[in-house]
Amino acid sequence: MQQQGKVVSADSSRKAARIFYYGNLLAVMIPFPFFILWFGASMFVYAMFRHHPNPRVGYYTQIAAYQYYGLAGALVPVLTFAPGDFFVKYWLHLWVVGAAILTPLALIQLQKINRESWQDAILPSEDAR
Repeated sequence: MQQQGKVVSADSSRKAARIFYYGNLLAVMIPFPFFILWFGASMFVYAMFRHHPNPRVGYYTQIAAYQYYGLAGALVPVLTFAPGDFFVKYWLHLWVVGAAILTPLALIQLQKINRESWQDAILPSEDAR
């Protein structure tokens, strides 16, 4: 006799798939201090949802992480090799470029998440592990 595990609803999976994108949008809307704080918090979110019972949640989380960490990684050499007053004079330009890159990517993916047909996922029971 095989027991069924807990069911993760399709609505719950859809909400989980959106979380990383919401964090990305907040990070570019409120860059100080949220962009930096999201860097740490996003690792926690990624660890929670990358191996979600519904594989589509993991897929969308991974795409969102690629986008955010790509932008954050690109800022490292820009700010490392920039002149001393670059950040003081051009922080607004840097913010606009970052927002112009990450915002449309997040909005497009959120539309895909909302349009996708989500299915309930079943967690394996304790006996099956």
